[in-house]
Amino acid sequence: MTTLSIFHQSQPDEAHTVMTDPRAIGDALARHGVRFEQWPTRDLPADASQEQILEAYSDEVEHLKQECGFQTADVVSLNPDNPQKEAFRQKFLDEHTHSEDEVRFFVRGQGLFYLHFGDQVYALLCQQNDLISVPDGTRHWFDMGPEPQFTCIRLFTNPEGWVASFTGEDIASRLPRYEGLAGVAG
Repeated sequence: MTTLSIFHQSQPDEAHTVMTDPRAIGDALARHGVRFEQWPTRDLPADASQEQILEAYSDEVEHLKQECGFQTADVVSLNPDNPQKEAFRQKFLDEHTHSEDEVRFFVRGQGLFYLHFGDQVYALLCQQNDLISVPDGTRHWFDMGPEPQFTCIRLFTNPEGWVASFTGEDIASRLPRYEGLAGVAG
């Protein structure tokens, strides 16, 4: 279940608010300029290629490209049997920003986005069907967990794709990781 847990950075051990209603989650995130939607998923084989996935969601992807000016779309997928899974996880665990919106649509699986707004951290456990668009300049990080299992469509305005600027802050190390929060979601 998609879950939004909100923490005060001075009390990172326990969320002061937990939401599971998609409309309430969308409203809470919209107040910070974050787009959250749930799209219907398509019935795709587990081994669907990038081309098959992008074709299945071509209407939605083209709509976002037109509306937001995205230039490229691709598919990223990670499974627990990937020998590089720990290195991939570590790459995204530190707080960073981007000079463009970070957009992900979860075709399958789940992952945890942390969004840092002032003295609050919003931890959004995204599931299959969830679309998140994190505005450029937003402090955030991503935790895919120790046994990652997800496939996401990514959209970019920069044809070079994912480029991060790390903040050097240690906030990400002070909040519960995926293992602690994914269990909250059931």
